[in-house]
Amino acid sequence: MTHTPIVREAARLLALALVIFSPLATRLDAQTSPQQFPDLIGALENTPGCLGVEAGSMASGTQVIFAWFEDKKAVLNWFYSDVHQGAMRAFVPQGSTGRAPLAHIPDDSGPILAIASLTMAERPQVDGVQLPVSQIAIELYVPLPGGLAAGGRFAPAIVKVPGLLEAPSASARPQGAAASPTTTEIEAR
Repeated sequence: MTHTPIVREAARLLALALVIFSPLATRLDAQTSPQQFPDLIGALENTPGCLGVEAGSMASGTQVIFAWFEDKKAVLNWFYSDVHQGAMRAFVPQGSTGRAPLAHIPDDSGPILAIASLTMAERPQVDGVQLPVSQIAIELYVPLPGGLAAGGRFAPAIVKVPGLLEAPSASARPQGAAASPTTTEIEAR
């Protein structure tokens, strides 16, 4: 079947959304059409404790989803949500890693950035993964103190970063006011 570039790109993003935060999703059911999938990005955005979601394509062709969560509990809200569990059952009905999700993450972790990435390929190239990908990863990060944001930032504003210097954009300053960086809330851990 021939797909237009838009349909192909949508299918790639859909495949990425299916595997976000799911170490169990290792095969894609060829009989299921993309129209049968729920809106996983929307479901992520509506998950209690999800602070924001961004998705895109890198210059290398790698597809990525960035999702910010308040803490470990919020990530688990997504993991155990009906939408995520339904996707896992649909694509890995008998799958199990044998470990509890996020077992190695402390309960008081603070904000977590989850990055899911995959690079599509003509055929599966990763052992144990039935998706046509050459690379797939789900990585978790926490904010480090410091940094500078001028006129905005990539992370949602609600994600507090200790020691982050934020310089307001020119449109946010009164006319004629000098631009001077201000320090946002600095949270002691």
